[in-house]
Amino acid sequence: MANPEPIRPVNDQNDGVDGARKLPSNLEAEAAFLGAVLIDNRVLEELQTPIRPHHFFEPLHERIFDRILKMIERNATASPVTLRPHFEADEALKELGGPKYLAQLTANGSGLLAPRELAQQIYDLALLRELVSVGRGLVEGALDTSEETDPMDRISQAEADLFKVAEGAATGNEASSFRDASLTAIKMVEAAMNSGGGLSGKTTGLETIDQKTAGLHDSDLIILAGRPGMGKTSLATNIAFNCAEEHLNWQRDGGEHNYGAPTAFFSLEMSADQLATRILAEQSEVSSEALRSGSLTRDDFQKLSFASQRLAELPLYIDDTPALTIGGLRTRARRLKRRHDIGLIVVDYLQLLQGSGRANDNRVNEISEISRGLKTLAKELSVPVIALSQLSRAVEQRDDKKPMLSDLRESGSIEQDADMVWFIYRADYYKEAVRPDMPNPDGSSSPEVQDKYAQWEAEYLEVKNKATLIVAKQRHGSTGNVPLHFQSEITKFTSPNMRDYSSYGIDG
Repeated sequence: MANPEPIRPVNDQNDGVDGARKLPSNLEAEAAFLGAVLIDNRVLEELQTPIRPHHFFEPLHERIFDRILKMIERNATASPVTLRPHFEADEALKELGGPKYLAQLTANGSGLLAPRELAQQIYDLALLRELVSVGRGLVEGALDTSEETDPMDRISQAEADLFKVAEGAATGNEASSFRDASLTAIKMVEAAMNSGGGLSGKTTGLETIDQKTAGLHDSDLIILAGRPGMGKTSLATNIAFNCAEEHLNWQRDGGEHNYGAPTAFFSLEMSADQLATRILAEQSEVSSEALRSGSLTRDDFQKLSFASQRLAELPLYIDDTPALTIGGLRTRARRLKRRHDIGLIVVDYLQLLQGSGRANDNRVNEISEISRGLKTLAKELSVPVIALSQLSRAVEQRDDKKPMLSDLRESGSIEQDADMVWFIYRADYYKEAVRPDMPNPDGSSSPEVQDKYAQWEAEYLEVKNKATLIVAKQRHGSTGNVPLHFQSEITKFTSPNMRDYSSYGIDG
């Protein structure tokens, strides 16, 4: 049979970049691949390349492939005959002979000899065209020397565009149809049903938090705030470890759904070895003080050695670069995404990040820039970002020490940009701070002193090792209080077997 006629582009997409050279494309490969799919729809099931309609250079081919995918998803057979009603009025197809062209695509079946190779070539050429587009934009931006142009902004944008190309995200797919978005939503619901615990995002490893939030969701910015001493970093390291360990267990044991992810921890306050020591203490249940002083028993050392072996393959990546800018963090996060496919980012903490330097020494504007940058990063990489934040001293000046949204330090934009705002609150910390004088051991203290201490001790024991995560904002769900246990000696949060979120650990 005769080979199909090479398709002539019906628009001006192939105009030369510099008046002579043309954009990378292979229309014959596109036609041969479409022909193979129309002959045998099962070709698509064997592909390893994530080829989508927007990867086709010729718009007509893009529409044909899009229609093929829609028919196959409805369990219908895609063939020249079944496609014909959808393209009888297509002007581009009329220029190529009308519906007869659909049959011409299957004329010799040469595409069946190497459909994978054809799909890979179509995909690769689409990425090269994206690279040309990024390069053109980079040149045009670099030639703009107006005062409003910031070179660092241009560099950051170029990095973001190159990351999208590396991830295979062509600009032709920037907008999602409602159909695609709804399918993604249904998959999340299905994941929650299959988890048995209402978990549709990545796990925190703490059941009470997962129950309240349904997990950590891609593109969300979660602000974890609290006063010094409340355990912000401890809770963040617990969550980072739990999520990374869940991913490691999934890799080892398999399973239909992976509720964990490789995790990146940007530690601007503690060094990597300090953070690793804290995680070792948490997981070996050996006190941090004993680790630092070296006063370990043989049993402690065995626990530590076992925990170290268990954590050796943990997909948890710690970046302790000091004085990191929001632009630098985004660059490093993209690199980790590309190299290790990270699925969760933790930043400790937000106020230690630096802006671009264009905020005219206005700290509020700089914090606003940083919070927006973190939300943009979450959306760009499609991962949840947990950013720790300090609270203002206003908390300490109130009788009621429970944090409120107005306590977020230095900027209301933090609350605005965040999808969730969590406050960690430990009543025992504040109760310890007002400990009265202990009665004398010989019983010589006055009854008033003894009664006062006895009352304090009873109240302290009531709240000891209890913590509350206050969900003050949740864009996708309800707010409320989540009970937690806190083991201060090993700085570890765990989830108690309780479901009453109303007032746990709040009073006192």
